[in-house]
Amino acid sequence: MLAGAKAFSGFAVDDIDAARQFYGETLGLEVKVLDEQHGLITIKTAAGEEIFVYAKSDHAPANFTLLNFEVDDIDPAVAGLTERGVAFERYDGFDHDEKGIARGPGPQIAWFKDPAGNTLSVLQQPG
Repeated sequence: MLAGAKAFSGFAVDDIDAARQFYGETLGLEVKVLDEQHGLITIKTAAGEEIFVYAKSDHAPANFTLLNFEVDDIDPAVAGLTERGVAFERYDGFDHDEKGIARGPGPQIAWFKDPAGNTLSVLQQPG
């Protein structure tokens, strides 16, 4: 029934201006303001998809990763984000190196949070 429908993702933040700065300036993504009055922006991925980000005054961060950024080489990606002030999370059950990258089986991955506390990751597929 919906196989031909365009789908898109969206998530909430508590401060749309902080989100606009973080996703646009810190992460270097294309950010477009759709509705300033109601707090709605989109961020564009490398594949050209748009993700809706909206203000929600009673926002509570999810307890899972909302958005993963796949890169060809995780080390320079983590180094660049660190230089821009991004702090990486460390979770029990994962073997993180000094940079915060978990290098176990599966993808190499490093988690971080946006200003609203939403968990994001940068990851490199094996191979």
